[in-house]
Amino acid sequence: MNREEALDLLKKHIKNEKMLAHCLASEAVLRALADHLGEDKEKWGIAGLLHDLDAEIVNNDMHTHGLETEKILKQKGLDDDIIEAIKLHNEEASHGQKRTEKFHHALAAGETITGLIFATALVYPDKKLESVKPKSITKRMKEKAFAASVNRETIKECEKLGLTVNEFAEIALNAMKKIAPQIGF
Repeated sequence: MNREEALDLLKKHIKNEKMLAHCLASEAVLRALADHLGEDKEKWGIAGLLHDLDAEIVNNDMHTHGLETEKILKQKGLDDDIIEAIKLHNEEASHGQKRTEKFHHALAAGETITGLIFATALVYPDKKLESVKPKSITKRMKEKAFAASVNRETIKECEKLGLTVNEFAEIALNAMKKIAPQIGF
């Protein structure tokens, strides 16, 4: 499946503009991570783009989120490793399976940090990613009440990729800044 086909599939299943922006941001972050780590940018980007494909189907039920995506993507013939990473980005629905591969940790951490970055941008007067600095993100990581639903431990899985939180925040922020007009930030 190429990017255009993946984007068409995403838009078929996701109608909420904020969720689409999150998926596009996740794709950008995963592509940047893959580039930085010498991994397959297409594969990682597709995983970032499609990881929340079933969010509206399962009404954000975290006990089933990812399982419908797994079924849809198997029917489409997507690579098993992409499907596995997508399924494992939400360990609640993975029936005891744990993230073990670099790809798994990258997707989980990469899609999670987008929420913290978006929330950080929203506290700036202009509400633009351009105003956000990496150190602002790492500062917000320590504020548990800020964007409280963002799982900091999942973001810290970047360390399993050999990155500090500061390095990871910079890579993710820069990736999102490149697509800011597409995602409304």
